[in-house]
Amino acid sequence: MHWRGPTRVAVAALLGTGLVLPGRPEPVAAAGFVEAYPVTAAAMRAAGPPYADWAAQGRRFLLFDPRGDGRAVEVRGDLATAERIVVLVPGVGSTLRDFDRGLGGVPRRAPAVQADELYRAARATDPDARVAVLAWLGYDPPDGVLGGAATADARRGAAALRDLLRGLAAHRPSATLTLVGHSYGAVVVGMAAAGAPAQVTDVVSLGGVGAGVDRAASLGPARRVWAAEAPDDWIRRIPEVRLPGLGHGRRPADPAFGARPLPVTGVHGHDGYLVPGSATLAAVASVALTGAAGATAAEAAGVAR
Repeated sequence: MHWRGPTRVAVAALLGTGLVLPGRPEPVAAAGFVEAYPVTAAAMRAAGPPYADWAAQGRRFLLFDPRGDGRAVEVRGDLATAERIVVLVPGVGSTLRDFDRGLGGVPRRAPAVQADELYRAARATDPDARVAVLAWLGYDPPDGVLGGAATADARRGAAALRDLLRGLAAHRPSATLTLVGHSYGAVVVGMAAAGAPAQVTDVVSLGGVGAGVDRAASLGPARRVWAAEAPDDWIRRIPEVRLPGLGHGRRPADPAFGARPLPVTGVHGHDGYLVPGSATLAAVASVALTGAAGATAAEAAGVAR
């Protein structure tokens, strides 16, 4: 195969980061951003179903790696012009196999579905908003609840996420970035927020088991920190302890943590935060567009421009 022009440059850049290099030892964010799309599409076609089908549908990925549990970063919206960028990070048990179908075949658990719903909600709030949502499975989450008590995977994920955020900030310096972590993903975004670029204005925890710190203020004075926790979310039963390498301390929804509460009307269980009709979904979309959880569509349109 002969690559030409910008595509050849993108291939070289991606090879340089190890995205398509078989020996890559750690998760990395893709270089080149929108230039990565043809490269990842080619890799998906080569991987066969169902990934080849995703490429055929015109879906756009910054990162695709089918090895092991797999990794992927899908983009909804136009990242090249986005002024509001949301990065959604899933938690324990998330794999490439379930990226589209959801854990246990439950669609509401799928990172791709959640990102799509959040993108739709943001566009419904302000149809003219320049917004992009990334479903970021750019790390290897723990396989189960017991593994989720450890911090090592979150630290590796946070390092990879920070690389992506720095790249986004460099490519889109005028854009604001919102991090949304579900369950163990909240630990990843909390750790990534420390040392993240100033463009990260909001950090959102949905059913989060922790954030890497015990107080919202520790994530940086310029960051607005938000948390949602449904009354029947089993995450409430996780002990709030922290030992070296084990336990995540205070949950972000604990009032003592100091996060701004998000509404949970219509939310049930641990996986219902980003389903259509939930108050949390609408609030997170508003946060991404305006920095406030309850803005009207007119207010969102005014702030987002």
